[in-house]
Amino acid sequence: DVQLVESGGGSVRTGGSLRLSCVGSGFTSTRRRYCMAWFRQAPGKQREGVAIIDGAGRTDYADSLKGRFAISKDNDGNTLYLQMNRLNEDDSAMYFCALDPIRGAGCRWSELGYEYWGRGTQVTVS
Repeated sequence: DVQLVESGGGSVRTGGSLRLSCVGSGFTSTRRRYCMAWFRQAPGKQREGVAIIDGAGRTDYADSLKGRFAISKDNDGNTLYLQMNRLNEDDSAMYFCALDPIRGAGCRWSELGYEYWGRGTQVTVS
């Protein structure tokens, strides 16, 4: 079975940094060429896209997060990362990684475009 497992969340002071990881398993072929994304959901709010990365490594970010967050993946495509800097209280949320096993480019921002999801890792900024 395909599994995505996030880690790296925690509590951090305003202005601090965290690096989230998402390790995948159960894929029969390399994930590297597929779209992957980070989403987040705060209590009482809809899930929103944070960052996406396509099969060629091209990245994009939610406008409000550009310059503070960075998405990347390792060479074999098994681990996805999200480096988060200058965190503020608005960044507090559950963070999820997601995989689209069909698209390698033209990655979607909608959560409907992703079939596989992790269970999330909590980030709390205070």
